[in-house]
Amino acid sequence: MFPESKQKTITPNDTRYLFVLPFSTDQGLARRFVARDSDIVGNIRFGKILETLDKVAENTALAYVHRFYPGARVVTAAVDSIVLRNPADTKHDLVFSAQINHVGKSSMEVGIRIECLGEGSSHLASCYFTMVARSTDCGEAKSLALPPLQYLKEIDKNRFQKAEQRRQAYRDSLAKAEEMPSLDEYLFLKRLHKEQESPDFDGVHAGRLVLESTCRAYPEQENVPTTIFGGYLIRKAYELAALAAEMVAPDRAVPCQVNRINFNQPVLLGDQLKFTASVVYTGKTTIAVQTDIERFSRSDSNKSLSNSCQFTFRNVGSDMDPRPVPFIYPVTYAEDARLLNAYRQRLD
Repeated sequence: MFPESKQKTITPNDTRYLFVLPFSTDQGLARRFVARDSDIVGNIRFGKILETLDKVAENTALAYVHRFYPGARVVTAAVDSIVLRNPADTKHDLVFSAQINHVGKSSMEVGIRIECLGEGSSHLASCYFTMVARSTDCGEAKSLALPPLQYLKEIDKNRFQKAEQRRQAYRDSLAKAEEMPSLDEYLFLKRLHKEQESPDFDGVHAGRLVLESTCRAYPEQENVPTTIFGGYLIRKAYELAALAAEMVAPDRAVPCQVNRINFNQPVLLGDQLKFTASVVYTGKTTIAVQTDIERFSRSDSNKSLSNSCQFTFRNVGSDMDPRPVPFIYPVTYAEDARLLNAYRQRLD
């Protein structure tokens, strides 16, 4: 039971949190977010945006949790979806407007809208993070029960329902991933393998589009004591995925969607990290990349999957016009499975 004084009605609007990247007045900050030293559309480091988003989601959730558990902390469980609607740059300030859309037993969905200020202002992205409240009493992390929000306005009820639909859609996708291929999917995969038997086959094999990177987790990446900041991990995962997408994009690969990022295990100080980015599917103009992060513990030699990430890029010209990409061909059973999973979630 929560203290009576803290059982007043709390609505989603009461959880609102604003954060601004003041590029127009802080040239040093703007420089750190520049992707290229040239004047191009969408000249911004999306990996740094991901890092910022994770911190905004944490601050939003933490302010709510601290109403009831002042000493608690929150962790990112998943990035449910990020849809990029318009290109951003470092010439105009970016505003991150966040609020909690849905509260479960111990989890919260934080919705974040990114907007560009100034001339040509626009809605840049819609983002959804799942955060979990954790207790650190006696040094043991455990989930904390949270009181629900009150959804009084119609817009809040709609956001709650959409959050429920996103949760169900993810559960359905997990179940779908375990299903055997349908007849059409089987024939699709069979055709891809048949084409590779031709003597004049010159397609691109998926196995050639894999990049790996390793690093050690150090104190400057800590968020809470001994635990590495999740925003840092997903920035590194995205940056390797972008390099992998460039291996197949004839023109310029730009992000258009973060399909899903799961946080499976915390990364601790001193862990060795292995990042693996694989191009798993290409559509007409899009490139799907999966990045996995494995952590190797220095203390007990255990290995585990820390994060699994799915990104979608689009190949574009200088005016951000979509351009075609070559199709990639799977060879192994594992490549078949990854391609099929991305094919079921595909964008054109």
